[in-house]
Amino acid sequence: IKKPIIKIDLYYIFVWYNINAQEKMDSTTGIISFEASVPFFENVEAKNETVNCYLNTKNGLVSFVVYISMFHFERSLMEDHFNANYLESKKYPKATFKGLIEKFDLKDIDSTQKIYYINGKLNIHGKSKNIRVNAKIKKINKGIELQTNFTLNTDDFNIEIPYIVRNKISKKVNVSVYSVLQ
Repeated sequence: IKKPIIKIDLYYIFVWYNINAQEKMDSTTGIISFEASVPFFENVEAKNETVNCYLNTKNGLVSFVVYISMFHFERSLMEDHFNANYLESKKYPKATFKGLIEKFDLKDIDSTQKIYYINGKLNIHGKSKNIRVNAKIKKINKGIELQTNFTLNTDDFNIEIPYIVRNKISKKVNVSVYSVLQ
């Protein structure tokens, strides 16, 4: 008995791959920085330049994954305290966000920056909170640029600031996010 030979047409595989690839954009070089300084004391600032971001261009679903231990401070002692005492990065190694860009349509994205709202769930330090933030989105040569700034409260995520430094670190944390999705 002769078995039929199945021929796979490379053209169809190529077309299928390109269609699916266009529905998803990502980046592993996003940047998240935060600042929790109070007047008259040392700046409390950190930056993470290895943020993973994913965007489904068909429906506007967006997600971020941030490894806590990848935040870097100007002073290594601050970084040590941040990882060991505040965010407990061995116990809670990452922060995540999953949400939806409201009224997102890839056809509307061009070189003019537009403001969209992103609604979703942020998980930090083992605690989740629904948030809604505005984001500036535009098309650039390398892909789609997404930027947002918002404020978080450490109490919402059970991040305890020790009494001895409570007057030197703000409970209100200003967060900036920047990513170019390709």
